[in-house]
Amino acid sequence: MKAIRRLSICIAMGLAACASLPPRPDLPIESAIPPGNTTVIDLATAAEEARHPNQSAFRLVIEGTEAFVTRAHSARMAGRSLDVQTYIWHADLTGLYLAHMLLEAADRQVKVRLLIDDMDARTNNVGFAALAAHPNIAVRVFNPFSTRTGTLRLVSEGLWNFDRLNRRMHNKTWIVDNRIAIAGGRNIGDEYFNASDAVNFVDLDFAMVGPIVRDASASFDKYWNSPSAYPIEVLDLNSVNEAALQKLRVVLTENARRAATSRYAKALAGDDAVKQLVEQKWPMEWSANYNFIADNPLKVGMQNYDKSRTNVGASLVSVLAAAQRSATIVSPYFVPGEEGTRALANAAKNGKQIRILTNSLIANDVAAVHGGYAQYRKPLLEGGVQLWELKPLTAKTESSIFGSSGASLHTKGLSVDGRQLFVGSYNLDPRSTWLNCEQGVLVENETLTKQFEAVYAAQTSARFAWRVTLNDDDLEWSDGNETFDSDPKASLGRRFQAWLAHVFNLEAQL
Repeated sequence: MKAIRRLSICIAMGLAACASLPPRPDLPIESAIPPGNTTVIDLATAAEEARHPNQSAFRLVIEGTEAFVTRAHSARMAGRSLDVQTYIWHADLTGLYLAHMLLEAADRQVKVRLLIDDMDARTNNVGFAALAAHPNIAVRVFNPFSTRTGTLRLVSEGLWNFDRLNRRMHNKTWIVDNRIAIAGGRNIGDEYFNASDAVNFVDLDFAMVGPIVRDASASFDKYWNSPSAYPIEVLDLNSVNEAALQKLRVVLTENARRAATSRYAKALAGDDAVKQLVEQKWPMEWSANYNFIADNPLKVGMQNYDKSRTNVGASLVSVLAAAQRSATIVSPYFVPGEEGTRALANAAKNGKQIRILTNSLIANDVAAVHGGYAQYRKPLLEGGVQLWELKPLTAKTESSIFGSSGASLHTKGLSVDGRQLFVGSYNLDPRSTWLNCEQGVLVENETLTKQFEAVYAAQTSARFAWRVTLNDDDLEWSDGNETFDSDPKASLGRRFQAWLAHVFNLEAQL
């Protein structure tokens, strides 16, 4: 048996060693096409921008349906360019529909750039390669695996090159004609748009108009031109061909036909989201105080705990430190560490209201993360921090916040003093701080902040969350009807996974 084990290890190492990443060619620097005055979106947004000089407009996109419709309509209206950056793009109902929208835009001579992290792109390599065969679509893969197929090759390469491949691009941006941008926590897939029959993610985006869009484009360009962004042709030239593109067209057309009877098609037909957005029928809030924050894409190659790695994390630390009265934090993966715990507890001890919502163990889709978080609950509560954990929502619910089926928290946001709001891809955990590339938007606006805090109030209501408190020296979970003295309703298996993460000190990877 030992001989077989050694042979298996040697084979795995051999597979990984033989699969080296090809050199990235020297490529000309590409920049987003500047805004013009000819497209439908140009004509609609330019007038609004002129009426609000030196300001940008923001809409907090809460509902999954609205998030999908806004993306689909903006792609349909695109007249010049469409830049998409994402961590995940699923080949499901909404994912294929939006891919169809990209392809239709390219057929109209719109220049499409798609930048996707390889943790997901490798799984759908054939589809992304087929899109790249279109003369108006360019696809780049961030921090790629050298192997494009095979589970054993994937595992072997992951083990062999763990330090590099463990660092991912978590950013999510959708930019049309350099005039409208959507950025936040949503990936592309049914569960992010409330279209899944199983569990959906509760999430937030900003829809934006104005100079902030050019800031988003500048960030996109920085990632697009980074040495970690490989044209998919370099990774798998054979799969980029016209036959594959035609085959994909059939798949996307058939999916669009099937989707024609879905509530999403009905929403698209009956609600021109972008038209309402630019005509101010969907209220947007204008602000002169905003910042598009993104990590440097070179972060994936920087040394561990190099302070310059975490632009987003450093910015949020400053924002929280400057809080005068209150801070409200929503993070599905919340691992504050000793330093963060101490800072939050000290703020609460000094009279500031510090409120946090995260997933409970049973609602968390990564039990190991809960193991990293659990050890900080007691010191947070002892310091006066208020803590809630989302319930596992598996039954049908009428709440529009949670859609029509189960939900898990995916929102990454925080508000400070009722006037500053951050929404982005950044979780308050070591992985977002030190390993993954992240981004987000910080804006000063009381109306937007109130909207976020209203969502927070609904999500922390007794119907949807447990309040975590201390009873003497013991943790207690309650919704006013039921009370628990350990992680509510979590299975033994999930408890064991969380315990392992704590015992093996995996916090730096969480």
